[in-house]
Amino acid sequence: QVQLVESGGGLVQAGGSLRLSCAASGRTFSNYAMGWFRQAPGKEREFVAAISWSGGSTYYTDSVKGRFAISGDIAKNTVYLQMNSLKPEDTAVYYCAVENAPLTVVPGRRTYDYDYWGQGTQVTVSS
Repeated sequence: QVQLVESGGGLVQAGGSLRLSCAASGRTFSNYAMGWFRQAPGKEREFVAAISWSGGSTYYTDSVKGRFAISGDIAKNTVYLQMNSLKPEDTAVYYCAVENAPLTVVPGRRTYDYDYWGQGTQVTVSS
């Protein structure tokens, strides 16, 4: 049974940092890109960042470039999202996900590009 478990969310003041983790179990995802998405109340789930299956390339939505960093540990089947200089508009539930196609050149940015999802972790940034 495939399972993704996020952790590391919480309440932080604007300008602060958090590090999210996503541990995958049930199978290996070494040939699959992984991504982070977020969903704020009343809004659609949106792409935040992705890391290619090789771990050699990373991609970000414009609003987090220069502040967030995605990384992965293949041996641990874990992906991380380091979030710095947090803003109140970053408040959302953050989800990690595994892309549904292996060995993609560029990871997708749509929710339908991803098969497996975690349960989400709440990030709240106070002003």
